[in-house]
Amino acid sequence: MIEVARLTRHFGSRVAVDDVSFTVRPGSVTGLLGPNGAGKSTTMRMILGLDQPTSGTALVDGAPFSRSPAPMSTVGALLDATAVHPGRTGRTHLRGLAATNGIGDGRVDAVLTMTGLTDAASRRIGTYSLGMRQRLGIAAALLGDPATLVLDEPVNGLDPDGVHWVRELARSLAAEGRTILISSHLMSEMALTADRVIVMGRGRVITDGPIADVIAQATRSSVLVRSPRGTDLAGIITANGGRVDSTAADGALVLTGISAEAIGDLAAAHAIPLHQLVSQQGSLEDAFLSLTEGEQQFAAGEPAGKESR
Repeated sequence: MIEVARLTRHFGSRVAVDDVSFTVRPGSVTGLLGPNGAGKSTTMRMILGLDQPTSGTALVDGAPFSRSPAPMSTVGALLDATAVHPGRTGRTHLRGLAATNGIGDGRVDAVLTMTGLTDAASRRIGTYSLGMRQRLGIAAALLGDPATLVLDEPVNGLDPDGVHWVRELARSLAAEGRTILISSHLMSEMALTADRVIVMGRGRVITDGPIADVIAQATRSSVLVRSPRGTDLAGIITANGGRVDSTAADGALVLTGISAEAIGDLAAAHAIPLHQLVSQQGSLEDAFLSLTEGEQQFAAGEPAGKESR
């Protein structure tokens, strides 16, 4: 389990992480989300003891990770897949890490197989693609068969098959009772991978909870309805506390303030045929954009050639 309490980190006058607290529990995948400059990587580095906090604590299984007698068995980490010697082969790199932690060559072969790198293990890392380096970084994180994994942007550079593999790996390891913390900019993938998310902005935690709760908190649900008697249905819905949010060109209604079940019951009671009745909920990306609006450290300006208004 990872426990972060009132964690703060200053770089000169800049506050990179500001009084952050959260818990990452075993048995589930937790996503750490936020715009560039939100403090995600700095928070991960403090959990791993690579950056010292200005104040606050970060504990892994009740103790600072820097004090762990068996670091690679306690936490497997991937922070920067490119931070490897390009002249070494993949197998040599992993064997060097294994030797410093008392891990046998058998485990090196096992993680090469797990990450699909067996055929490339004798090649120099400098010839690897970014996706292959990501796989090598994950192999290194898995070397000690750790109880906790901390992965910063693990799907960066991976093809769709690799992204799916990381998702299934994370979920299978969590199902074994391990603690999994992953940061990512791919909202659609995080929605499929994580059980809960921590959203950061400008060094602070904006929200923390199960994905469904975060989406419900930050987005508005609606119901899409198509009926040949749309005008009649709209009048009935508004008379019963619902609202017509918009009307599409094809006559479809977007209704809010009332459930799909209630709409179906009202239509049936008034003998109004329905051709479509669909509940609509915002996505994790919608929730993320809503929650982090105004929290981006780096925001894009107007496209070239477009007048500012």
